[in-house]
Amino acid sequence: MSETATAKTVTAAILVIGDEILSGRTKDQNIGFIADYLTGVGIDLKEVRIVPDIEEEIVNAVNALRRRYTYLFTTGGIGPTHDDITADSVAKAMGVSIGVDERAVELLLTRLKREDLNEARLRMCRIPAGADLVTNPISAAPGFKIGNVIVMAGVPRIMQAMLANVVETLETGAKMLSETLEAGLPEGAYAKGLEEVDKKYGDVSIGSYPHFNTSGGGFKNQIVLRSKDPASLAAATADVVKMLADLKAQLGVS
Repeated sequence: MSETATAKTVTAAILVIGDEILSGRTKDQNIGFIADYLTGVGIDLKEVRIVPDIEEEIVNAVNALRRRYTYLFTTGGIGPTHDDITADSVAKAMGVSIGVDERAVELLLTRLKREDLNEARLRMCRIPAGADLVTNPISAAPGFKIGNVIVMAGVPRIMQAMLANVVETLETGAKMLSETLEAGLPEGAYAKGLEEVDKKYGDVSIGSYPHFNTSGGGFKNQIVLRSKDPASLAAATADVVKMLADLKAQLGVS
């Protein structure tokens, strides 16, 4: 196995917080973006949870996920309204106090006058003790990082800016590589052969995914191979290509 494949594995989970996500009123746009971003920098996303705006639910989820993975990213619940309870819940989970942080106040003062910092706006400056700020170049109100928990806004544009800033400070591992093959056969024809290749390569993840070809031709099947070891990925890909070619020859498929 190559040095790339033996590099330390860095893992993560996402905790999405908000009644509006669970009710369907707001459609989540953050999970896919974070997953793509983390994969690109070498952090393996292992789990996603969605919880309501209930303190006990948030605290329990934060404690479970932060102990299981290298990093926990949360989205939502750090705005100015009464139901934005993420910061308080994370502080409780971490066993620390929370209060208005002057560093956060100074950031808001780059956009607002001090006399405009009403109670609601100051709510966005409440940061758990000991946390580092995660800057927000879009609207100034920051997120924060405490321990291995990174707390970000739920608004996609703001979350994306926060993520880009905080990832620079995180440990990353080997990047996941992938190959995508058009099968050209129904799944039932190659399922057994694909299983045999999968068993041969323990460090390569192999999946078969039907998709609809919008340019015509109806449903197609793609085989996706993923690994952090380029040599194993190349060998497994070659075996799948050969397996498909042999099947097509047997079946008389061009």
